[in-house]
Amino acid sequence: MRILFLNNDGGGFADHIEVAEGTTVSTLFAERISKGRPEDYLIRVNRQPAAAGQVLGPGDRVSITPTKIEGAAAA
Repeated sequence: MRILFLNNDGGGFADHIEVAEGTTVSTLFAERISKGRPEDYLIRVNRQPAAAGQVLGPGDRVSITPTKIEGAAAA
């Protein structure tokens, strides 16, 4: 099944990708984000906060955005 995946980590990109039926948000995160922990990212499906066990559907829009920027100093 095809979804729109927006990876805002690093340089960022958006692309339509194929995922297996029954893929969950946590499975997609583990496959696509090689480093990092889910709790350090804002993960949304169709612009709404997503639970780890949420099953993705055809045409879903998934965005993964880091909440901590590497190298940023505290004020």
